[in-house]
Amino acid sequence: MNAPFRLATGSRLRLVDPGDPGEAARIERFVGAHPEATPFHRPAWLTAVARGTGNRARAMVAEYPGGPVEDGLAAYLPLHEVHSPIFGRLLASSGFAVGGGLLLAPDIDPAPLFAALEELALRLCCPAVELRGGVLPQDRTGWTVRDRSHCGFVAPLARDDEAQLLAIPRKQRAEVRKSLTALLDVDVGNGLAQREAHYAVYAESLRNLGTPVFPRALFDAVLDAFAEDADILTVRHQGRPVSSVLSLYHRGAVMPYWGGGTREARRLRANDRMYYALMLHARARGCSHFDFGRSKTCSGAYDFKRNWGFSPEPLVYAAWTAPGAERRDADPTSAKHVAQIALWQRLPLSVANRLGPFIARGLG
Repeated sequence: MNAPFRLATGSRLRLVDPGDPGEAARIERFVGAHPEATPFHRPAWLTAVARGTGNRARAMVAEYPGGPVEDGLAAYLPLHEVHSPIFGRLLASSGFAVGGGLLLAPDIDPAPLFAALEELALRLCCPAVELRGGVLPQDRTGWTVRDRSHCGFVAPLARDDEAQLLAIPRKQRAEVRKSLTALLDVDVGNGLAQREAHYAVYAESLRNLGTPVFPRALFDAVLDAFAEDADILTVRHQGRPVSSVLSLYHRGAVMPYWGGGTREARRLRANDRMYYALMLHARARGCSHFDFGRSKTCSGAYDFKRNWGFSPEPLVYAAWTAPGAERRDADPTSAKHVAQIALWQRLPLSVANRLGPFIARGLG
């Protein structure tokens, strides 16, 4: 698909379908060579989210035909057009991700791309845009940049199992040691049994937090699209899954992305076992780093990751609001949503699991 955007003399800016095999292969090569790329830039992520949530995937590319950059690509912006009857319409880069944003070849001016992005949002009746990392607009009307709301946590993996245990601070290490003596079993895979166990645990965990669960189809689509670059690790007690995490693998790092535990997981220290087991599993796969993902600054999850010895690194995001529109607020920690969260925590699990996917597919 083409759009009549203008970038510079001898160049063009287009919207392409990331599900088109030729375009996807070209974008994959650009992403694979770019030092700031994340798994959320991959066409596999875009198409999986589209299949799993019904939100359309788009890709904006800047091309310099015959230029010095590989395949003629000079810029790439992954996008999801997110629809929600509750939270409104949003262009997200990338949708349902903690990373994404604009990737540029060297010496490319991003300003025309931001102008084109604003124009595209208005054309699509999306009054909000979110960029999760990448090159961000600076001092541009309508945009706000946040650098203190969330932090990421990444650390190298140790050389062996014992060194990995000793790398954990003393208090948290004691919890991990206790989990190793508990009657817990660990399995890893991406088959039907692992998928069902993961969704059951994750759905209960989110209900307990007061958050709607994503559609099961989203997890299935990501696992199918990423193939060997994603798996599920589950901790079981007496055969019952009590903790489970779906992880992504990218450039030598493991990212535990969707994980949680049942109410008894804390008593059993199953989450402690889960993350330690994932560290060992990732190293056995050849990973060199553990990416604990993002957490809201000074939240419980933020403190939990610091207890494991991870140092927070601020993440920088940007948001655009159309002139005259109200700023989008889908933040679960917002004071606006306190009452809804408290209500959701009291819902029977069966009700939360029926209603949750309908709401969550619009969170973006």
